[in-house]
Amino acid sequence: MMVLRRAVPIAVGLVVLAGCAQRPKPLYMWESFPRVQYDALLHEGVSPESQIQSMEAHADKARGANASLPPGFRAHLGMLYLATGNAEGARRMWEAESLAFPEAKAYIDSLLKRLNASAPGRPKENPT
Repeated sequence: MMVLRRAVPIAVGLVVLAGCAQRPKPLYMWESFPRVQYDALLHEGVSPESQIQSMEAHADKARGANASLPPGFRAHLGMLYLATGNAEGARRMWEAESLAFPEAKAYIDSLLKRLNASAPGRPKENPT
């Protein structure tokens, strides 16, 4: 009986503490980004302009919530900018992706290299 008297308050205390525990904050604000990316890869009915608008709204929401954008977000947005003819927007997004995720630097550098090679008024790189 004495053990039961000690166990009940301990159990109640543990339940109260467990109820007060907060869930850890997610590392990135994903929301609809995976779906937007999937739709873009399928090329089904969603224009690059509407995807850009959706992704910019997502980025604004993340900034407002002081949340981080997920890996690939800026790179994908850069691809959408390029698809609409906004090469400077693409460059800006790719450079931001490289800064946010240094492990993507090699891939981003290859995108920037191709972008620089195809830009009007820029000298073409000599392959030799």
